[in-house]
Amino acid sequence: MGALDSEEVLFERRGHLGIVTLNRPQAVNALSAGMVKAMLQQLAAWADDDAVATVLVRGAGDRGLCAGGDIVAIYKDMLQGGTETAEFWADEYRLNSLIARYPKPYVAFMDGLVLGGGVGVSAHGSVRIVTERTRTGMPETTIGFVPDVGGTLLLSRSPGEAGTHAALTGAHLTGADALFLGLADHFVPSESLPALAEALESSTAEAAVGRFIQAAPDSPLAAQEEWINAAYAQDDAEEIVRSLRSLGETSPEAATAADIIEAKSPTSVKVTLASLRRVRGMSLEEALDQEYRVGLRCLAGPDFREGIRAQVVDKDRNPQWKPPTLAEVRESDVEGYFAPLGERELGLAALGVDAT
Repeated sequence: MGALDSEEVLFERRGHLGIVTLNRPQAVNALSAGMVKAMLQQLAAWADDDAVATVLVRGAGDRGLCAGGDIVAIYKDMLQGGTETAEFWADEYRLNSLIARYPKPYVAFMDGLVLGGGVGVSAHGSVRIVTERTRTGMPETTIGFVPDVGGTLLLSRSPGEAGTHAALTGAHLTGADALFLGLADHFVPSESLPALAEALESSTAEAAVGRFIQAAPDSPLAAQEEWINAAYAQDDAEEIVRSLRSLGETSPEAATAADIIEAKSPTSVKVTLASLRRVRGMSLEEALDQEYRVGLRCLAGPDFREGIRAQVVDKDRNPQWKPPTLAEVRESDVEGYFAPLGERELGLAALGVDAT
C-alpha cells in the first residue's frame, strides 16, 4: 500500500485547534496505510500536548470526508498474496480505538461521502457533525466484505433493527439517518463548516459547535422503523428476506430491500448478520478483534476479491459470488469466519482497554 505521500494527510495547529485534513480529494480521501500511521502518530502527540485543546478531522475537496479504505490497493495486495492489507487493518483498528478513547474533544466533519473506513475515523469521535450533503454508510456487502472499523458495534447499537438493515443492504444514508442511527451528534449546514472550524481555534468545542447547530431534516430511515423492525428481528438471513418479501406487499421499500440483499455476496450477508448479533455487549476493542478475524477470512475467500473486481476494477457490476445463493452458505462456513487466529490475533482487548 506504499509509504505515505507527505501530502496525503495534512496536520496543522491553529490557535488551540489541531487540524487533520485527509488530502486525497481525487480518491474522495480514501485511506492509505501511510495516512493511518501518520494519524496514529500525530493524534498520540496531540493527546499529550497542552497547546492543543481540540482536534478536528476533515476532508479536502468538495466530495466528502472519506470514501473508505483504498480498496484498489487491497485488491492488488490480494492478487500478490501479500500481507500489507492485514497490517493496514491492524493500524486502522488501533486508530479507531484511539479516536474512541481520545482524551480531548475530537470533532469530525462528516460532510459529503463518509463510507466504510471514513466512518471509522469519524463516528468514534466525541463531536460528530453531519450536513445536508452527508451520504454515509457501510457498503461492504456490495464488495463481498463485512462492515469493520467498529462498524458492526456501532450499527448493533442503533435503534431497533435499523442498523441491521443498514449493514445488510449497504444503503447510503443521509445526515439525518446518521443521527437516527447514532453515528452522529449534530446537524450543521455545510456552508457553516468553515466558520465553525475557525471558531474551534479559540472557543471550546461545546461553545463553538453550539453556535452553528440547526435542527436536522427528518430521517427517511426513521420513517420506515415499523417494517424494518418486523423484518430484521430474525437471526437468519433467509428468514429476513422472506419477511421482507411478505412485508413488501404493503411496503414497497421492504421488497426493494429484499432485492438489494439478494444481490449482495450471500456469504457476506450471513457473516455480517452473525457479526452484528455476536458483537452485542462487546467493548469496541473486542469488536475490532472480531472484525479482524472476519476480515482476514474474507481476504482468503473468493468473494472479497470478486466484489472489488466487479465494482471497482472491471466495473461490470456483475460479481459471480461463490456460493451464489444464501441457501448454499452453510452455518459451518459462517462459523469459520469467527475462529481464533492464534498468533495472528489483533489482541486489542487483551491490552486491557475497556471501551464499554
